[in-house]
Amino acid sequence: MWKKFTILLEMIKFKLTVFALPFAFTGAFLSARGLPALSVFFWIVVAMVGARTCAMGFNRIVDRRFDADNPRTAERALPAGQVRLLEAWLLVLGAGALFFFACWQLNPLTLQLALPALGLTLLYSLTKRFTAFCHLILGVALSMAPLGGWVAVSGSLAGYPWVLSLGVVFWVAGFDTVYACLDADFDRRIGLYSLPSRLGRRNAFRLAGVFHLLAFVLFAVTGWQQQLNAWYFVGLVVTAGALCYQHLIVSPSDLSRIHASFFSMNGLISIVIFCATWLALATG
Repeated sequence: MWKKFTILLEMIKFKLTVFALPFAFTGAFLSARGLPALSVFFWIVVAMVGARTCAMGFNRIVDRRFDADNPRTAERALPAGQVRLLEAWLLVLGAGALFFFACWQLNPLTLQLALPALGLTLLYSLTKRFTAFCHLILGVALSMAPLGGWVAVSGSLAGYPWVLSLGVVFWVAGFDTVYACLDADFDRRIGLYSLPSRLGRRNAFRLAGVFHLLAFVLFAVTGWQQQLNAWYFVGLVVTAGALCYQHLIVSPSDLSRIHASFFSMNGLISIVIFCATWLALATG
C-alpha cells in the first residue's frame, strides 16, 4: 500500500505543488494584510493540494498514450503499468472532491469560483492537441492560485491586484515553454502543438525570455500597487537573479541542466515572492 502511495505521488509530481501554493499564500496574505486566520490558511492548503492532484492525475490519464510513445516519458506510472487506469481515475475524483469540500469550507464566492478554476486547469491537459499557446493557458490556470487565496480570505474580488495573476501567467508560460523544448521533436512528429515544436527551440527560448521579462515587470507593479516596502523589492532582486540563471544554464542546443532550471529555480521564485510579501507586510 505504501509503495503504491509513493508511486501515485511521484506520478503527479506532488512535490511540485510548491510552484503554485506559495502564490496562493501570497494572495491570501495580501488580502489579510498579514497572516490570515489559521483555519482559512489550512483550507487553502487543502484546496490547492486537491486541485493540483486532480489536475496532474487527469493530465497523466489523458496523455498516457502519448507518454507511452515518448522515450522520455515511457517509464511514467500509467504507461509502465505501475498504476492502473481505475486507480488513477479514483485519485482524480477523490482529489477533485477534496478541492470542492475545501472551497465549501471557506466562503460562498470561493465555492462559486471552484468549478471554473478546476475546469480551466483540467482543460490545459487537452490544449496541446489544438494550440501552441498551451503554455499561456497553463499560466492562466495557475494564475488562479493568488486569486483563490485572496478570495478565500476576503470572500470578494474587490481590490484584488490583477497584475499579480498576470505576472503568474507569463512566469509559468516562460518556464513551460523552455521545458517543452525537451519534447519539441516528438511533438512535431506526432502533431502535438507547443511553441518549441512550431517555432523551433531557438525562437521559443527568445519568447520565453520575453515572457519572463513581462512577469518580472508585473510582479514589480504588484508591489507598487500594494504599497509593499523595500523587503518585497529585495525579494524581486532574488527573483530576477533566478530568472536570469534559468536562461543561463540551459540553451536551445544544451538542455542537459533543464531539470535544475525547471524544478529548483521555479520553486525558489514562488517561495521568495511569498516570503518577501509576508516580510513586507509584517514590517510595513
